[in-house]
Amino acid sequence: MNAADDTRYEAVSSRDARFDGVFFFAVTSTGIYCRPSCPAVTPKRANVRFFPTAAAAQGHGFRACRRCRPDAVPGSAEWNVRADAVGRAMRLIADGVVDREGVPGLAARLGYSSRQVQRQLTAELGAGPIALARAQRAHTARVLLQTTRLPVTDIAFASGYGSVRQFNDTVRGIYARTPTQLRAERGTRLACPAPDGTAPGHPLVAGVPLRLAYRGPCAAHETFDLLAAEAVPRIEEVLGEPGTRTYRRTLRLPHGTGVVSVDEAPRPGWLDARVSLSDLRDLTTAVQRLRRLFDLDADPYAVDERLGADPRLTALVEARPGLRSPGTADPDECALRLRVGRERAAALVEAHGEAHPHPCGTLDRLFPTPDALTGEPDAGPLAAALAAGTVRLDPGADREAAARALAGVPGLAARTAARIRMRALGDPDVALPDLPDEESWRPWRSYAAQHLALGTRVPGAARLTPTPPVPVR
Repeated sequence: MNAADDTRYEAVSSRDARFDGVFFFAVTSTGIYCRPSCPAVTPKRANVRFFPTAAAAQGHGFRACRRCRPDAVPGSAEWNVRADAVGRAMRLIADGVVDREGVPGLAARLGYSSRQVQRQLTAELGAGPIALARAQRAHTARVLLQTTRLPVTDIAFASGYGSVRQFNDTVRGIYARTPTQLRAERGTRLACPAPDGTAPGHPLVAGVPLRLAYRGPCAAHETFDLLAAEAVPRIEEVLGEPGTRTYRRTLRLPHGTGVVSVDEAPRPGWLDARVSLSDLRDLTTAVQRLRRLFDLDADPYAVDERLGADPRLTALVEARPGLRSPGTADPDECALRLRVGRERAAALVEAHGEAHPHPCGTLDRLFPTPDALTGEPDAGPLAAALAAGTVRLDPGADREAAARALAGVPGLAARTAARIRMRALGDPDVALPDLPDEESWRPWRSYAAQHLALGTRVPGAARLTPTPPVPVR
C-alpha cells in the first residue's frame, strides 16, 4: 500500500464522482471492478486494488460491476492534456484506429514501432493497445445490445469482433453474462425512434440512443449558443428553444456516413444523443467525435479550481461552472471553417459539398473534403496542406508539429492557427495571441479564452479582450 492508493481509497469511500474515469478499483473478494462513485458498500481496504484503466482491470481477470457500469464513465481528461506518445495513442485508440488499422497502424501514426507502443502503454496503463481496444469494443457491444434490435451476429461484427465466438467469450469475460442476458436486463431501450426526417426502412440504422457521460457541472447552454451561432446550413442545425435545443449534423466516417444529434437539456451526468449510421462499425468513432465536440472528457473541477483562483476570472468561473472548451467532430472541416468563416463555409458547402447519401430533413450535404477545395483562393493553401498530409490534425497528431506546419501555410493568421490548434486538435492549453499569456492558467488556457470571450455578459467580470466568442467547431 502507498500514499497515492490511500488517497484513491478515500475517494472510493466518499463515492467521489470527480474521479470516475480517472482510475478504477477492483475488489479481490468478489472479482468485480468499479468506478470510484459506485453506490455499493465500500469494500475493506485490504481487498481493494487500483487500476489506471478499465482494460487493466479486465486484464487481471476482474468483471465489470452491474450497478455502476464502469465501462460507461467519461474518459480521463489526462489524455486531452498530454501531448506525448501515450496521450496521442489513447486518443487514436478511442477513435477506433486499432480496430481499423491494427497495432501496426497505430504505431505508424505515432512514429514508433509496435513493440515500443506496447511497452509504453503497458508500463503506464497496465494494458497494451489490443486490450484497450478490446475494452472499448465490449462497451460498444453492450450499448448496441441494450439499445437496438439488431441480431447478435450483426452486433458482434459491428463492434469490431472477428467472430461471434470471440464476441461471446469477451462479453462473458467482462460482464459475467451472455449477450442474450445483457439484452434482457432492465433499462434497455429497444423502442428506438428514428431520427427526425427518417422513416421506417430508411437506409440509416435508426437512431441508436446513447448517454454521453460527463463529470462535474456542464455549461451546456453556452456550448449550444455557440453551435447555433456557427451552424452551417445543410450540414448542421440547432432546433428548438434555449434549454431544450437539439444539435444535429451530418458526419463523414471511416466506413460510411451518419447523422448525429445531441440534446441540450443535461441529465444528471450525461447528455442524451442519437447516432444514425449507414455502417454500424462507425459507432465508436462517431461517439468519440461527439465527445470531442462537446468536450465531455474534461475535468471541470480542476479547470475551475485553477482559473477561479485568479481574481480576474473568479466572477466568470462562478457564473459558468463547468464551461467547456469544445472541439470538433471533423478536424479538417474545423480548420477550413475557421480559415474562411461561416458565410464562406456555407458557400463552399453549396458549391463543393458532397450530397449525403441518406439525407435527413434539411441535412443533405457533407462538408467538402480538402481535396475538393484546393483550387479555392481562400481555403486552397490550407486545403492543399491538409490533403497532402503536410498538416495533420487527426486525434493522434503531434500538436507542436501541427503548430509548426500551420505557421507555414500561406495567408493563415497566427490567431487562426491558434484557434485551429484549440478546436481541431482539442488542445486545452492554447494561448490566443490577443489574450494575456498567463502561466498560472496552465494547462487550461483554452478554457480561460472561453471565459474571457463571454466575460462581457457577467457584471463586474474582467474585460481583457474585445474579441467575439471563440467559434465552437
